[in-house]
Amino acid sequence: MTKPKVTMQDIADHLQISKNSVSQALSGKGGVSEETRKLIMQTADELGYVYTGNRKRSSDQEDKEESTGSIALVATDFAFSMRGFFGEIYLTIENEVQKRGKKLLIQSISQQMMKEQTLPPFIEGREVDGILILSHLSTDYMNTLIDTGIPTVLIDHHHPDVQADAILTNNRFSAYHVVKYLYELGHTRIGFVGNTSFSPSYYERLEGFRLAHHELGMELHPNWILSDALEDQEFMEKRLQGLDEQPTAWFCVNDGLGFIVNSTIYNMGYQIPGDISIVSFDNGQLSRLATPKTTTMGVDLRLFGQTAIRQLFWRMKQPDAPHMELLLPTTLIERDSTSAPRN
Repeated sequence: MTKPKVTMQDIADHLQISKNSVSQALSGKGGVSEETRKLIMQTADELGYVYTGNRKRSSDQEDKEESTGSIALVATDFAFSMRGFFGEIYLTIENEVQKRGKKLLIQSISQQMMKEQTLPPFIEGREVDGILILSHLSTDYMNTLIDTGIPTVLIDHHHPDVQADAILTNNRFSAYHVVKYLYELGHTRIGFVGNTSFSPSYYERLEGFRLAHHELGMELHPNWILSDALEDQEFMEKRLQGLDEQPTAWFCVNDGLGFIVNSTIYNMGYQIPGDISIVSFDNGQLSRLATPKTTTMGVDLRLFGQTAIRQLFWRMKQPDAPHMELLLPTTLIERDSTSAPRN
């Protein structure tokens, strides 16, 4: 049986100190006393910690440490393929990095790289000053990146076991406002469509959906909470046609699901929004291509990129500050897929 890899957190737990202190000591940076540094490095060796790249440096090298002039942006093939959403974030990041006089290095992370815990060469060799993780990688792989000691910021993803700054949509409050908007139109029978196991964002949108029902005194209908929904026409037809009755409105966690729900309901003979209203999320191209065009929660993608860069450059100067999550607002964009219910 393969022996588990020793992480910075293991060293921190062993010595009952912060992970940040361990990271500073092993990366050769300031912030810890020489006595503490020696204790951390001795413990790392005793526990069998494996150093990546050229991270193990003596304290007399601290003053010689220089900026590499580069920032890393990593994501899965899937995230990079989502050009409508993540493409604009990437372009904003590239622009912001250039304005600060640095170079952006991009790496697509394959499933095999995550499985084998293989780091991109420019991260393995500590050739970057900071790392941006776009959308979600596996938790273990994100922690491997963070364990390099290089300042890291997550974009549109977070996890309880990942200790890093994160830039996020305010998913709970956004979903809450969707339900409240529908309620004020007169809807009290509202359904939810989204795969909550796919992303924490979708789970949080369900939490906001539930919160609004609780605060507005509306009954939750379990049959109308499709929390395992796939962006697949056949799946949606089977699930929606299998319901005894339809809600008067559906909230879909992204525009892709909103588009499929729209076409499915239309094929079932319902009028939108006369019989059923639809609200989706992201304000992507599919919300504008749907007939009728879909009411959606708009996400400011440029703000995502700008905030991520601002936070990363701040983190590079404040490596020991507590980690934080920044929640970005959304804007309701009212189009033709919503109206007051007939009954």
